[in-house]
Amino acid sequence: MQRPIALTSLAMLLSLGAYAHTPTTPSHPLSYAVESRYAIGEAGGWDYLGIDPARHHLFVSRGDRVAIMDTTSGKVIATLPGTDGVHGIAIAQGLRRGYTSNGKANSVSEFDLDTLKRIRDIPLIGQRPDAILFDPYSKQVFAFNARSTDASVVDATTGKEVARIPLAGTPEFAVTDEKGHVYLNIEDKGELTQIDSVKRTVLRTWQLTGCQEPSGLAIDVAHARLFSVCQNHVMAITDARDGHRVATVAIDEGPDAAAFDPARGLVFSSNGETGTLTVVHEDDADHFSVKQTVQTQVSARTMVLDPTTHRIYLSAAKFQPQAADVKGRPPMVADSFAIIAVGEAK
Repeated sequence: MQRPIALTSLAMLLSLGAYAHTPTTPSHPLSYAVESRYAIGEAGGWDYLGIDPARHHLFVSRGDRVAIMDTTSGKVIATLPGTDGVHGIAIAQGLRRGYTSNGKANSVSEFDLDTLKRIRDIPLIGQRPDAILFDPYSKQVFAFNARSTDASVVDATTGKEVARIPLAGTPEFAVTDEKGHVYLNIEDKGELTQIDSVKRTVLRTWQLTGCQEPSGLAIDVAHARLFSVCQNHVMAITDARDGHRVATVAIDEGPDAAAFDPARGLVFSSNGETGTLTVVHEDDADHFSVKQTVQTQVSARTMVLDPTTHRIYLSAAKFQPQAADVKGRPPMVADSFAIIAVGEAK
């Protein structure tokens, strides 16, 4: 979601459960650093990022279009136009399809991962779709609607909205355990909801005590752990089976996204207010510790993890000074929008 911070307002991703396996032990302590900054430029806002690691493509939402960057070259190689109010991008590897949530158009756009061409636009009854997720277990797309506070369920085969799931409040990021459950943060209620993806019903809702306005969400499928990043500078770690609080870890200000790297046993929080990336180590299933705080850039609060290269990509831009008597977002510095790549320091 796009949310205001001191210098800007902006909003996937979620962690990829398909890559979950036993963490490896590196031969030296891991540390992370900014590797590259890719100048994308052009006007327009932004929100979630999506990643197709198999084809080395990064999908960048830009308001009314999706820019597609080749992660090997850092160049924008294509654009998917006509996605009015685009927020999120979901990848369905097995179907060779991608999906965007178009908040202003109240629709989902389906595109081909190989050709990067639009296949069809799917109208939704749900209003203002924001986060979006493909669940491979049920072969359905879940678009989470901010205005109608529900989830639109789209059958990936027919390309039709087949159900709407009422929610208790405003939905934020979502993840799947690929075993029939979808989890999402309810931002305005400080809650975590579990959905049965086959029956298309809410199973449980758990209160995230001490977690204000949870936004980003990631999952460790192997250990059934959920990681919610909260606006009061904490990461709340929850057992996905019964909803009990496992741990709470301190993070920086203005988090929006979370990601889990199963191969490294690391959880990441991108914090836009401070312009930092918090790196949290999963010592074991019940114990977590902050290992590093990486300086990125103020406004870099949306990110996605490439589980094959272990790189983290963040969106950011520079903004003009804000006058003390002016409210709202200051103007963006022309052509300052960029993608920041954070990787393992050599």
